[in-house]
Amino acid sequence: MSLSFERTQSVAIIGGGPGGYEAALAAAQLGAEVTLVERAGVGGSAVITDVVPSKSLIATADAAVAISQAGELGVQLFAKTEAGRPLKPEIAINLAAVNRRLLSLARQQSDEMRASLVDAGVRIISGHGRLETDNAVVVSTGPGGTDFDRIEADTLVVSVGASPRELPSARPDGERILTWTQLYDMKALPEHLIVVGSGVTGAEFAGAYMNLGSQVTLISSRDQVLPGEDADAAAVLERVFTRGGMTVLSKSRADRVERIGDGVLVTLSDGRTVEGSHCLMAVGSIPNTQGIGLEEAGVQMTESGHIQVNRVARTSVPNVYAAGDCTTFVPLASVASMQGRTAVFHALGDVVIPLERRRITSNIFTAPEIATIGWQEKDIAEGTIDAVVHKLPLAANPRAKMMGIKDGFVKLIARQGSGSVVGGVIVGPRASELIYPIAIAVERRLTVDQLSRVFAVYPSLSGSITDAARAMHVVDHTIYGA
Repeated sequence: MSLSFERTQSVAIIGGGPGGYEAALAAAQLGAEVTLVERAGVGGSAVITDVVPSKSLIATADAAVAISQAGELGVQLFAKTEAGRPLKPEIAINLAAVNRRLLSLARQQSDEMRASLVDAGVRIISGHGRLETDNAVVVSTGPGGTDFDRIEADTLVVSVGASPRELPSARPDGERILTWTQLYDMKALPEHLIVVGSGVTGAEFAGAYMNLGSQVTLISSRDQVLPGEDADAAAVLERVFTRGGMTVLSKSRADRVERIGDGVLVTLSDGRTVEGSHCLMAVGSIPNTQGIGLEEAGVQMTESGHIQVNRVARTSVPNVYAAGDCTTFVPLASVASMQGRTAVFHALGDVVIPLERRRITSNIFTAPEIATIGWQEKDIAEGTIDAVVHKLPLAANPRAKMMGIKDGFVKLIARQGSGSVVGGVIVGPRASELIYPIAIAVERRLTVDQLSRVFAVYPSLSGSITDAARAMHVVDHTIYGA
């Protein structure tokens, strides 16, 4: 589809991460003249140093766990001595090889994305972009910012992402005190990794390195890991972490991290200390919005430096849009992509469906994974919504039993009276895949009865979704069995 304009519309995009990439493709598809400015590489940090490499690392950790637990399913691995006697081999992780592979995958993904943009007719400029006015971008393309290129456009899209937050009392050195972008330089597994921060990033890396064989200590300033997530899901994950040998220090705040010889010393606010070989600082991120001319152009910002956007990714300046982690919306790669497309559709007059937070699916790539959509159980407890909950443990699922799955559950949330599915949580292997039918039910406002009538393969993990829906059968506007 190509829209008709009196003249060719022009779109300039700063940042080639998921938001900028999708905005560029969408604009090219609609017949606009598109220029993308990117300083690190197409795909941005999400592809090069964040999502792609981190999830590749987690996939390797999952493979290590699958091998180590294969004995529970009757699969035994042995090597033989020269005398013919069996030896049980140990699992060894070549972290240098793992990191080479995942960085190669990230670069390959970036190159493929770049090729897609070129094929679509997008002009790509490597350099640092900043807004000169509300319809012009200046790009420094030479060493030290000596060469400049000026781009005028009808529509500007800012998608500059975010960077790891650094604390003055725990400055990363890239060797022992690390941000998540620096982990991939390690040549060997850390003997004892201390992770400061128990949010999504901290939990994912803590679980991955534990499963790869490192001793891990997770320092959480809150009562539980993953504060703000479903409490039942967080409890399952913390139980799995503890069972796997991880030390979880709850209600503990790290005041200072120091490098001590070939290790690190973390001092907690109560005076306790934790010694380890490496420390990962996972204490949030800050938007890359400083010094790119946003304030001068009149774009409204928050105190934290995030760009204020509405549900169609528009800023306070009518022809300036923003997408991704640099905005006040949900910091997910999938959301950035949708924001980028939505921004361009709105700017160029195509059909737009404003983004709604309650219809965004998210996933935490721990083992087990945690996927969520829509309203949550805490919203019911707070009186925000009148709904009921039904939870089924995965351990009762036939396919889960066959696979040796012991941890996890399916939780459905339906509106009282109508039985419309308004939320859900899945904790288990590949929860990121299993949540999709619940996301469709939320998006299309399906009832639990409608969801239960969909055939699920037997045996399958997805069968627990229809089982939960069936248990919430609506009779005379009353949900039974919940």
